[in-house]
Amino acid sequence: MALRGKQKQSPLDREHALFLLKEMLRIRRFEEKSVELYTASKIRGFVHLYIGEEAVAVGAMQALQPQDAIVATYREHGHALARGVSANAIMAEMYGKLEGCSRGRGGSMHLFDAATRFYGGNAIVGGGLPLAVGLALADKLAGRQQVTACFFGEGAVAEGEFHESLNLAALWNLPVLFCCENNLYAMGTALARSESETDLCLKAAAFEIPAWPVDGMDALAVEDATRRAATAVRAGGGPHFLEYRTYRFRAHSMYDPELYRDKQEVEEWKKLDPIPSLIARMKGQNIWQEEDWTRMETAVVHEIDRSVAFAEAGHWEPVEDLTRFVYSEAR
Repeated sequence: MALRGKQKQSPLDREHALFLLKEMLRIRRFEEKSVELYTASKIRGFVHLYIGEEAVAVGAMQALQPQDAIVATYREHGHALARGVSANAIMAEMYGKLEGCSRGRGGSMHLFDAATRFYGGNAIVGGGLPLAVGLALADKLAGRQQVTACFFGEGAVAEGEFHESLNLAALWNLPVLFCCENNLYAMGTALARSESETDLCLKAAAFEIPAWPVDGMDALAVEDATRRAATAVRAGGGPHFLEYRTYRFRAHSMYDPELYRDKQEVEEWKKLDPIPSLIARMKGQNIWQEEDWTRMETAVVHEIDRSVAFAEAGHWEPVEDLTRFVYSEAR
């Protein structure tokens, strides 16, 4: 389960808590709309939902700076939204439209936005790890005080590039923050069935990389841990590793029959849903007003509806451009 000790909860800043809550709600409603559109065949291909894990992307992005680089997995809608990629550009990309952030060529698993330094959307498990090491190496060689945050699931720790990437990052003291989202089941195999050592921080420690676990169902805990780690990385402390212990409430993908876990287990984890959990904490500190939810929900629904309208009105890339970008275009 997530890390829920008896730690003393510090007073919340109302406006910041509301911001975190709205960001998580944006992701939740975007994903729910994606299910609806996928069912209606408006969105095709593979779709991997982030429902349940919103606290990780939202909390982590607060601790990163605009000049930092983000490398994500194929379950990246939430990361892109939290990073600042517009809902319009993401939805249009999922529709396969020219106005999408990847010109409609990537779809759900290949979101990309140079303006926010969001480098995927990588469909290969663990594929973003060596890319992150390369980005961090470039920053170090150029003398830039920037951090590359690489998000990946716990399934990636079984891949060779995980070990190669952590090893090189440690050897070269690179400014990369490894952000492992441990939702326990990878694509459909329980962690204990695939890894003899399930304490993932120990795997990072084997490369002399500072590492610690985080309650991935608590946006504030994620923000605090990520800021601590990112600050150390930015100051020249070398790579760091965070294990966000979280859980996806929905199946791995839209094609997943979800036979590998018990429904009761899912219901138990839903009790830790990061959205109502934060609301409950705000209520406990007497800084929650019921109209906050109505106002927030209305704004989010309007944003998602606008993104759908934008995607519907978008254009298909002309067939004549089929081979465009096979070679780099001269500037």
